[in-house]
Amino acid sequence: MKRFFAFILLPLVMLSCTADQEQKKILIYTKNGEGFVHKNIQASVDMLVELASENDIEYLVSEDPALFTDDQLADFDAVVFSNTNNEAFDNDNQRDAFQRYIRSGGSFVGIHSACGSERDWPWFWAMLGGTFLRHPAYQPFTIKVIDDSHPSTSHIQGDWQWEDEAYYVNHLNPAIHVLLAHDLTTIEDPNKAEFPGQIFGDLFPGAWCQEFEGGKSWYTSYGHSNEHYSDETFRQHVLGGILWAIN
Repeated sequence: MKRFFAFILLPLVMLSCTADQEQKKILIYTKNGEGFVHKNIQASVDMLVELASENDIEYLVSEDPALFTDDQLADFDAVVFSNTNNEAFDNDNQRDAFQRYIRSGGSFVGIHSACGSERDWPWFWAMLGGTFLRHPAYQPFTIKVIDDSHPSTSHIQGDWQWEDEAYYVNHLNPAIHVLLAHDLTTIEDPNKAEFPGQIFGDLFPGAWCQEFEGGKSWYTSYGHSNEHYSDETFRQHVLGGILWAIN
């Protein structure tokens, strides 16, 4: 009996190892609808391609919403909205396919202006965690680490001194798990009293993650400048978010 069980367990172990080592694949998506288009898109794509290549992650770069079908999305472990903005889809069939993808266990990663995508779709707001409202002038400010154990933040020691657009979003999903936050006391903003005021005290969420309707979502509001995508702290921040999303 002992020999029999050893014989049948060995293939199971081998199959398990093979499944664990299967290469992951991400879609790097960059579509912008009518409206403002960031100049950082190529820099963000270059960074993502480098990070994927360095970490044995297969990737496809595209701005074509025709990829959003059930069959094609099934090929990807995560969809990365890399500085998308405005309308990210051409029709509701594509939106429905993306929704089914998330609900079937797919993952979303959003960078910077991704929160300005699909501003008329409440489900997208909830999935990403909120939707863009405004930002004060580009300036240096302090980022507070709220969770230093997450793969996208564990490399940041103490406060993170950063220069960027400090995004304010509304329709914040209360289910999000905040990872980083703007220190509002370090931001010059003449309209701060109007929003966010004291809603979150002296902090405002800047990066977060959540499990959502069967899938996973990770978002960072940082990354306005081309130079950010060669900054090692920021690169590790995004890489940690992607690895969390696909594993």
